[in-house]
Amino acid sequence: MDDRLNLSRRSALAAALALPVMACGETNIAPTQKRPVAPVQTALPGDLVELTTIDSSIRLDIRYATTANFTGRQLYRQARAFLVSPAAAALVRAHHAAQAHGHGLTIYDAYRPWRITKALWDATPAGPKRNYVANPKRGSKHNRGCAVDLTLHSLDSGKELLMPSGYDEFTHRAHRNFQDAPAQTLHNRTLLEQLMEAQGFRGASNEWWHFDFADWEKYPLLDIAFEEID
Repeated sequence: MDDRLNLSRRSALAAALALPVMACGETNIAPTQKRPVAPVQTALPGDLVELTTIDSSIRLDIRYATTANFTGRQLYRQARAFLVSPAAAALVRAHHAAQAHGHGLTIYDAYRPWRITKALWDATPAGPKRNYVANPKRGSKHNRGCAVDLTLHSLDSGKELLMPSGYDEFTHRAHRNFQDAPAQTLHNRTLLEQLMEAQGFRGASNEWWHFDFADWEKYPLLDIAFEEID
């Protein structure tokens, strides 16, 4: 990759980190499978930033790189997390704000290739559970590098904070308005939401762990495997 391009990206990202928010392997897919109506790019546009290269204290718990996910299959060959540059900068600011509370961010998933959205949809039986999974015909904000699944961990113990439900738990307990849970878990959920919303993210109503970044519609749907990203 061109050194001047790398320098330009690093400079732009450093500037974004200093500014307040102004707005707001992978499984193979047969060539005959239909892509979504919106075009999917299979060449990297240059906007994706690996989160741990900006701040190595951000923790990763990439469940789809293991079998410890609702499909029971390893879907990613590498445990990595990417977002588009403005979203990555905003996430780092949220992580720094969490540290003031004695916590840090743990990332479950961020940019997700379109082929993985297709695999998740196919692994989910028809019915209510598909309300929690993006339809590959439309694509996902994850495919745009503009969505992140995450939680908080304690800086002292390193343990993830308790939440009203587990990650990818497709029940009413995962909903943001669910209240029949221990007070501490509700407090933890609210704190995560406040930290993320202060940086331009908005939470999904039925998944406490899922946040979308502002202006996501400006970015293309991508289907690029992690190992193809430098």
